[in-house]
Amino acid sequence: MAGRIEDYALIGDMQTAALVCRDGTVDWLCLPRFDSHAIFAGLLGTEEHGFWRLGPAHAAGAEPPTAARRTYRGDSLILESEWDTPRGTVRVTDFMPPRDGAPQLIRIVEGVSGRVPMRSELRMRFSYGRVVPWVHKHEGRTVAVAGPDSVWFDSEAETYGKDLTTYADFTVAPGDRIAFTISWEPSHKQPPALPEPEQSLTATEDFWREWVEHCTYHGPYREAVIRSLITLKALTYAPTGGIVAAPTTSLPEDIGGVRNWDYRYTWLRDAAITLSSLLRTGYREEARAWREWLLRSVAGDPENLQIMYGIAGERELGEAELDWLPGYENSGPVRVGNGAAHQLQLDVYGEVTEALHLAHMTGLARNDYASVLQLKLIRYLEDHWNEPDEGIWEVRGPRRHFVHSKVMAWVAVDRTIKLIESGDADGPLERWKELRDDIHRDVCEKGYDKERNTFTQSYGSKELDASLLLIPQMGFLPPDDKRVIGTIEAIQRELSTSDGFILRYPTDGADEGVDGLPGDEGAFLACSFWMADDLAMIGRVDEARRLFEKLLSLRNDLGLLAEEWDPRLQRQVGNFPQAFSHVPLIDTALRLTASGAYGG
Repeated sequence: MAGRIEDYALIGDMQTAALVCRDGTVDWLCLPRFDSHAIFAGLLGTEEHGFWRLGPAHAAGAEPPTAARRTYRGDSLILESEWDTPRGTVRVTDFMPPRDGAPQLIRIVEGVSGRVPMRSELRMRFSYGRVVPWVHKHEGRTVAVAGPDSVWFDSEAETYGKDLTTYADFTVAPGDRIAFTISWEPSHKQPPALPEPEQSLTATEDFWREWVEHCTYHGPYREAVIRSLITLKALTYAPTGGIVAAPTTSLPEDIGGVRNWDYRYTWLRDAAITLSSLLRTGYREEARAWREWLLRSVAGDPENLQIMYGIAGERELGEAELDWLPGYENSGPVRVGNGAAHQLQLDVYGEVTEALHLAHMTGLARNDYASVLQLKLIRYLEDHWNEPDEGIWEVRGPRRHFVHSKVMAWVAVDRTIKLIESGDADGPLERWKELRDDIHRDVCEKGYDKERNTFTQSYGSKELDASLLLIPQMGFLPPDDKRVIGTIEAIQRELSTSDGFILRYPTDGADEGVDGLPGDEGAFLACSFWMADDLAMIGRVDEARRLFEKLLSLRNDLGLLAEEWDPRLQRQVGNFPQAFSHVPLIDTALRLTASGAYGG
């Protein structure tokens, strides 16, 4: 049975990632890419769908013991888990070395005290748990083959097969180190090179230490910021610069419900805000790589701009359901692909333009085509900004005139005007200044409820939406504007949970609400960080700090956040870890540090 979402640790190699539970079980791993088929899909089903458990031996039928302690080694993505048993203490080190050849997952068992009996239990199931591979020996190595995939298993420990599972039983004493490695290779190619676990461990630690040294943030929340930055780096697909929203699919926003989506793709919105956080903390190379990914993916065709792409820029992300998987805690369906890819979400134009603007302002080497793309985006918006769309939350109900979408269209025009005024682009300046004024006037007239002194989710509606919290952050109105303050306070009243966190928008339980889906969802963590930002901007800095530190307390023991927090169940929900949660964590930490709003 899969653990709670917050029970998992992330390890990865900037091309794919694995989730490791507290009991030493790898329940999720896609090879060779984030969006490939999983070889361990137990997270979304049962042990029959694939897993790899490595930990102290336990009696048949008993629950495997959980680690007494676990941590990342320093500022890295190297996981260390320790078990205290009646016979002694043992440590398991899990990591995926930055790729130089075949993708590898390496697990090193180390005796700390006493003599501890251990067991490795490896059950590979390809194609998301549907295919049992052919497992056999090849020149002394164990290999599992099915169709185009082969996974090679190497260890000094003696292994044996039973019930379509590969086992190793062994005992470790102080000073013993026994390594286990799986490596992926296309099945038609030669076997991957024999692993060198100790050398790979040193190289992986060196990589992360050197990468973290580039961070320019040294404030009081450095630990949380560094862990979030490492997580964002881990979600980057290194060959292309694309950034996945999360390394998982179908972890539910509502346990037992249908709000289960595949997040293993690059949303322009998520990637753009990730870029901004990386730039603000000194990571220019990642920003440059993302900009190049963007230019390749969009390919100068803004009229066909998608809200998301594959990690190499793929456009076709057709959605399907895997009916052989019951889903995490029976939350079905399990989906792969994402049907929202072809939605109209006008706010994306603003997020992309804002990211390009920030890259330009922070001195990223000029790319003339980026400026050309920005101008093309605005020419498209000239004709389409006043259309209804599906909005930031990708509603699957009818299109609406979402206020946030209009605000971000204004942002796109505003930042492009600034680009022209700086002399780095040519465009119809006066015409676009009129366009900017038209959008601003339209939002203030049609998206604002004078009686309640608040902006609303969409034109003519009475509902609120947490995306309205971005109005002052984007510079659409100043923080001290009474309409901004009224909106913040209205969201606190109407979208706040009992423990003070913020919902995205109202849901209607069993009935289909604005998003066209049944059921509820948890508090959206990004929105709660936005609230902390806004409170700081309007001078309520102590309140902002308290909310921020309360949000930090929701992180799991390794500093990781999913997409949402369920206030009823008091647990994390949604895909994990989630870039859209870690990015605003960084941004809020920077804002509070700049304001001096932090505790001792």
